[in-house]
Amino acid sequence: MINELEKLQKEYPAKFAPMDDIFCKIRPGDRIFISTGCGEPQYLVQKLVEYVKTNPKAFFDTEILHVWTLGVAPYSDEKLQENFRSNSFFISHHTREAVNEGQADYTPIFLSEVPALFRRRQISVDVALVQVSQPDSHGYCSLGISLDITRAAVENADLVIGQINPRMPRVHGDSFIHLSEFDHLLFQEEEILEYRSPEVDQEVLDKIGYYVARIVEDGDTIQVGYGSVPDRILPCLKDKRHLGIHTELLSDGMIDLVKEGVVDNSMKEKNRGKIVAAFCMGSRKAYDFIDDNPAVAFKEIDYTNSPLVIAQHEHMTAINSALEIDLSGQASAESIGSKLYSGIGGQANFMRGSVLATYGKNILAMQSTTRNDEASRIVPALKEGAGATLTRGDLYYVVTEYGIAFLHGKNIRERAMALIAIAHPRFRPWLIEEAKKRKLIYPDQTFYAGEKGQYPEHLETYRTTKQNLRILIRPVKISDEPLIKDFYYTLSDKSLYRRFMSLRRQMPRQELQKHFVVIDYTKEMVLLAVRSYLGQEIVIGMAQYCIHEDTLSAEVSIVVRDDFQSKGIGFELFSYLVTVAKNEGLHTFTADILPDNTAVFRLMEKLGLEYERKWDSGMVHIVIYLK
Repeated sequence: MINELEKLQKEYPAKFAPMDDIFCKIRPGDRIFISTGCGEPQYLVQKLVEYVKTNPKAFFDTEILHVWTLGVAPYSDEKLQENFRSNSFFISHHTREAVNEGQADYTPIFLSEVPALFRRRQISVDVALVQVSQPDSHGYCSLGISLDITRAAVENADLVIGQINPRMPRVHGDSFIHLSEFDHLLFQEEEILEYRSPEVDQEVLDKIGYYVARIVEDGDTIQVGYGSVPDRILPCLKDKRHLGIHTELLSDGMIDLVKEGVVDNSMKEKNRGKIVAAFCMGSRKAYDFIDDNPAVAFKEIDYTNSPLVIAQHEHMTAINSALEIDLSGQASAESIGSKLYSGIGGQANFMRGSVLATYGKNILAMQSTTRNDEASRIVPALKEGAGATLTRGDLYYVVTEYGIAFLHGKNIRERAMALIAIAHPRFRPWLIEEAKKRKLIYPDQTFYAGEKGQYPEHLETYRTTKQNLRILIRPVKISDEPLIKDFYYTLSDKSLYRRFMSLRRQMPRQELQKHFVVIDYTKEMVLLAVRSYLGQEIVIGMAQYCIHEDTLSAEVSIVVRDDFQSKGIGFELFSYLVTVAKNEGLHTFTADILPDNTAVFRLMEKLGLEYERKWDSGMVHIVIYLK
């Protein structure tokens, strides 16, 4: 390394100068750009601060420009307030308090638009402090893990100072800059900053990841946003195949999927075979993986985050998180009320670009509550002053540890009920009452609190019929009223009569709620056979039992949509209902059926169930033994 340094100093003698000679070129009022996140040149920044402390009158009123800082941000020292003022495009832990106290600035903007600000000199960059890899034999350095807006800053800065660090990865793509483009260079080896997302309850993460994995499909190209939830649920995608990556932030979780063979980028429409990202924040193992790896291509953030580019990936899936979401579908990822927390970033670009793609979708994955279950993240309305990062029209899927809410194309009432269904059970009664007050849902909407209304998620199961039709069988949810209403009105007169002993075509919502949607799971069960089309669930069958009071017997019924009859749906649905009933300790089912409903008897015989039957007022009363 000493030989390399001496060689560089001989080849570019004017670029290697004493630090005082370099920093004395900074003028009062200059804007100083510092590389993003983990790419921050720590040694260079520290030397700048030391220079100012030694020469307090060297310059004043300089503005520090950066996306975010993971370093100590020594320039935020109160003693240096007259010398530096921070202006970030995304707020980090180290600048959050200063911004909210008015001691630092935040510029809300899509990160994809920042390079254009620099190039148009709407925000002029006077000085750029960047960290680069060692140059290759042709004199090219790599901006390494921080390309994002850094290249635009370097290309438009009047004074470019580069810290050559042998530990900085050499990353392929658009990250290469020739030594001749630097005004000054210094050689300093130091550890690259590493990022660890905050700890989150692993059980909660596993549940969220389980639901996200149900949405992500083989061959999808994924983007995963900033935060502990999106990155740490990625192990739940380990059973997927041929995923691709086109993202803003490259993290440890995504790299682990590559190493496990889940991601091979073989089905991407753009940059096939390549992981595309703008910057990396992770551990040393991530930096070692991307170092000189031709399968990784870093692009500037105005490319990676462009909705037009994102939309060119068929089956694009964006996975992001938020601080809170209201019952109408507005979500904030940047502030808690008027308290600024992070920033606009690139989330909206990906969430909108993904659904412009053919077969694209977006997922907002979040915990249902704040830390220690203190408050619900699903709220009646965003707090006053909160920034709506995502509007009511942006979201497709919202996922918590309690399930999936599909919002696209849903009215406000349906959205509210879908989101309440995936809220923490402790807060559901409150959300119901608040939604009623705001006229978001029916004023007579009923709901069971506590154990009675606790959705039995563990009963969800996938089955494949003998006709090779794959279905999801799951218990009914409080948000299923529209689905069951649609199911009811698809049934023929014959199916209606056999199930309800009536030809009545009307099914009032009060009856839907009372008998099919809002149920006491400790006394009854409604199982739905569900198929999904373009993300929307459709009910194709329903089986139900209601326990006779103070007995171990229940009245049972089943009905399958006419166009799905004779496809094995009834067999799978009823056999699973029997299993659920047995696990609840029930001994018998009872039912009254029409004499010509021979399909019921065939179903009993296929399931090998013993039963008794007798005539009663023109009906057949049957008792089915579950043991």
